[in-house]
Amino acid sequence: MLTKPQIHLASIFIKIFYRDRQSLFFSLLFPLIFTCIFLFSGGEPRPTKLGLVNQSQDELSLKFIDLVKQEKAFIVKEGSESELKEDLIAADQTAVIIIPESFNQFPNPGKLRLLLDASQVRQVDAIKDSLEATLLSIEREIRDIEPMFSLQLEDVKSRPQRYIDFLLPGILAYMLMNLCIAGSGFNIVEYRRRGILKRLFVTPIQPKDFIISIVLARMFIIMMQLSVILGLAIGLLKINIVGGLLPLYGVILFGAFIFLCVGFFLGSLAKTQESIRPLVLLFTFPQLILSGIFFPISYLPALIQPIASSLPLSVIASTMRNISNDGGALFAINFNFLGIIFWTFVSFFVATKFFIWQKVAS
Repeated sequence: MLTKPQIHLASIFIKIFYRDRQSLFFSLLFPLIFTCIFLFSGGEPRPTKLGLVNQSQDELSLKFIDLVKQEKAFIVKEGSESELKEDLIAADQTAVIIIPESFNQFPNPGKLRLLLDASQVRQVDAIKDSLEATLLSIEREIRDIEPMFSLQLEDVKSRPQRYIDFLLPGILAYMLMNLCIAGSGFNIVEYRRRGILKRLFVTPIQPKDFIISIVLARMFIIMMQLSVILGLAIGLLKINIVGGLLPLYGVILFGAFIFLCVGFFLGSLAKTQESIRPLVLLFTFPQLILSGIFFPISYLPALIQPIASSLPLSVIASTMRNISNDGGALFAINFNFLGIIFWTFVSFFVATKFFIWQKVAS
């Protein structure tokens, strides 16, 4: 049961937060602007720039080029081999296809040559699959045969999944981490610098009242900010939270507790703002890269994937993504749920072990 001193102290912390313009910008406005960029852009991948060199100049090669141009995944530019090679070197083209003069010589037609920038290796599979499908279509028309088997694709989801559907839960989890650590760790150091903790130490306020007040204040700020982001996503992009908002907010509460405890721990170790910044970066930056915020963890090297999947931000972001996109349940017994429980206990133990009121206030 919350007491009046706890509620009163929490309201004071909220007022202090809104009076600090720098904290207000980096904790609220900057993540909001950053997210809006992705919301309005849709975060969708751009078409691949593909150059075509037609050395055959016959009916078959022209038909092949026409079919390639119909692919929405490509922006096609025709030209000479030397010209398009220069574009490839200058990064104006992603790949160049050279159609040989013997392209229409059956039964042994010449092979297509694919010139590719080695830095664009991720797009090789997409280009190859599309070209193979186009070549197969041409071969069927030439031989005048129908395929023996066909594949009918049925989308069982209510909507196709876009990149923004993948990105949004990760951005929410990352914002959650930053808001919590900034709200507990940085504030504790600042309160120590101003002598606020010393004054609180000699008052009847108990350490638990101080901690609960900070937790209440940060929860209010976090819920408000994440609700604004969710409102923009749902209202402007028609994003559907398949699993419902209640389980999603449940994950937010678990994540807030974990990262607030981490903030208390880091704030206990640091004495000044200058000393806590590298500690926060040491905790947050590797997770930004490894936790699957902007791309799936499966893109990482196989050796790193088990470690990356076990990070606190990873289990929070993956659970949010599972609820938002796949309709998963918060308390389903799986790796992410067990990870949340594990980090809840670990973070609480570490925070209570190092956050000693007498030492922190001194």
